Amino acid sequence: MNPCLRSRAMLSEAQLRILARLAEFGTELEGAWDVPRALSLPGLAESLGVVRSALHTPLSALEAEGHVTTRSTHVIGGGSRRRTVVHITGSGREALSGYEAPPTARRGRRFGPLPDAIALHGRDDDTRALSSSLLGGSSIILSGLPGIGKSCLARAAAEEAFAKGWTVRWASCNADTDAAAIGEMWLGGGSPSSASAIAAAADAARTLLVVDEAQELHSRHARGVAKLLGETCSGDGSVLAVVRAPSPFGIPDGFEEVRLEGLSPEHATSLLPEDTDRGTAREVAEALGGHPLALHLWSPEEDIPEKGKAVQEYVEATVIRRLSERGVGTLDELCLAPVALETGELFDGDGTDELEDSAILRWSGVMVEPHHLIRNVRRGSWSEEEASTLHSEAARKWAVREGARARRMEGHHLLNSGEPDPEWLAEHLPSIAEQDSAAAAVLIEQAVGLSDEESLREAAADLALERGEAAIAESHIENLTVGASRKLRSARLARLRGDSRAAGEMEARALAELPPAERARRTISSLVRRYDDRLPGPIRASLADELARAIEAVDLSTLPEGDRSAASLALELLRHGLALDTGDVPTAARARSALESALGPNHPNVEVLDLRARLAARIDGRASDEAVASARFHIDSCDELPERIRIIHATLESAGSPPEWLVEAHASIATEPLREDQAMQRRLCAQRWYWRGVLEPERRLSHWREAISRFRTAECNSAASELLQRMTRLI
Repeated sequence: MNPCLRSRAMLSEAQLRILARLAEFGTELEGAWDVPRALSLPGLAESLGVVRSALHTPLSALEAEGHVTTRSTHVIGGGSRRRTVVHITGSGREALSGYEAPPTARRGRRFGPLPDAIALHGRDDDTRALSSSLLGGSSIILSGLPGIGKSCLARAAAEEAFAKGWTVRWASCNADTDAAAIGEMWLGGGSPSSASAIAAAADAARTLLVVDEAQELHSRHARGVAKLLGETCSGDGSVLAVVRAPSPFGIPDGFEEVRLEGLSPEHATSLLPEDTDRGTAREVAEALGGHPLALHLWSPEEDIPEKGKAVQEYVEATVIRRLSERGVGTLDELCLAPVALETGELFDGDGTDELEDSAILRWSGVMVEPHHLIRNVRRGSWSEEEASTLHSEAARKWAVREGARARRMEGHHLLNSGEPDPEWLAEHLPSIAEQDSAAAAVLIEQAVGLSDEESLREAAADLALERGEAAIAESHIENLTVGASRKLRSARLARLRGDSRAAGEMEARALAELPPAERARRTISSLVRRYDDRLPGPIRASLADELARAIEAVDLSTLPEGDRSAASLALELLRHGLALDTGDVPTAARARSALESALGPNHPNVEVLDLRARLAARIDGRASDEAVASARFHIDSCDELPERIRIIHATLESAGSPPEWLVEAHASIATEPLREDQAMQRRLCAQRWYWRGVLEPERRLSHWREAISRFRTAECNSAASELLQRMTRLI
């Protein structure tokens, strides 16, 4: 008799499923110090869709037959403690080969943080129905109770699409996720941030776009994500949004809702250990309403849950109550956090193993959090005073750590422990925003909800303006005290909305109310912005004349001595650039001389001025080969990112048909992060998206949509309008 067939006859279905899962990993892991969590007992149980205790009997039999081996080692992301892991042996692979069918050819592609596929029990009809709708071009809102299996079903549908050659783009949400973050998960680093540009880049025939855990979105970002879903559902692919009811954005137009219910008793019992008495298993399944997570949480050592008791009550009365003090401490820390944590970030991580063994944790790579059902139940069990105390303690702990992420966590706990501290936010919000403006937006929104402090409203309005969120900025500006500060922000809002005339009038009224020194600073900033507010090419003569007159009218005498030299340099740089654009050689020479006197003859910026002059001196519409070669040297030797980008852009504008090295130079800086809180760098980012559209014609529409959005955020309406006209002609 064939030994493979004999092995197959001897193995139960549970044993075969264990071997099949273990066979997905190579033999090189058998001696590795760190191994994937999927090879640990909790990870293996999770991927097979069964409770941990259901592995005991089949694993023991497999180990006795020599088909698997176990050892103790470190698990990636699992902390310092060693855990038991399982490996398939050569004998196990041989036994498996006797029944294993050849794998189906997979022709699709996948992007984003797709969770590991989990074996589903009793969901065949649900999977077929959902897959059929999505593959037929429908857009679906998949809703249901927490822990009911929505994400697992979505993952199964994604696998069906992938197996049929579809591209799957997956995004998972948390409190700090905004539309731009979803775009980055779908498209990778350097993705656009505006909804229309993301939709244009991600949409394609035979493409499934997934947004998982949408209920985790903060209300600050729900509107932007809803807009993104609206943009994508009208495309050529399909969209699946997974959300716990009620949806934070309702049911968007173009979507239909599918609600997932609990498993039937006959399927629910398959989640429990094989040796559970059949009658007991059915009673447990019926008592818990076929709720998959609740069934995983049930232990054979426990009594049968009271029939009719809500799952939330069962979790609070039984699951959490059986935890030790250490387990509760770790659970509380995870429940307090606004987002998932790494185990190494935990201050009170002693109970991690207990929570893992109790099936309370959910993992995404090395990030961990409680299942949302358990988290919500635990949060709901605290009194307001208890929650405030816990957050205060957590804030003190995070305060000793460095970095923007630590400040984000500290800020969350401070805000949830009582009144916000405007001084703390003023000091730390910029560093948080520089790393993650979406997280900073959540913090400032929470702070404004707790306090009417004017400085908080101003910070909230400024951040919304920098992020291009007109409606949110307006809601904060309307609550500011009437005065020059409010008028200046109203002018920015008008520019963001494309109303340059109203913006100019409001800015003029605001400048008239400012003290002379502040008026001079604001005027210079406005002149620089207006100079930048155009696409590459010749400057309009009327704009050049207007700017030249305005430069001469600026009164620097009111500025403090320390600020006067910096303001004078800014004006001379503007004069120099304007003179080069208009071919005014004498003015350019005078401006250069003034800059050299102020900076010194050997200052790097003087060399850049000379380079710009050589690039501006064109023959037959393009710069000389020597000028382009000099630009290449400067690009290669420049360490400052903004200046390097500016030189690349200037060279692209002057070189005619760009050489390959210049295209590669632009590609090398195309996704480098720029400061969103600095107006000049926001403009530079918009210009970079414009040039990406020029250099990548196959993605031009998406890139230029993003450039238009970025120009508007940078308050460059003329550039946005001109580019929109160009893009319209292309379409």
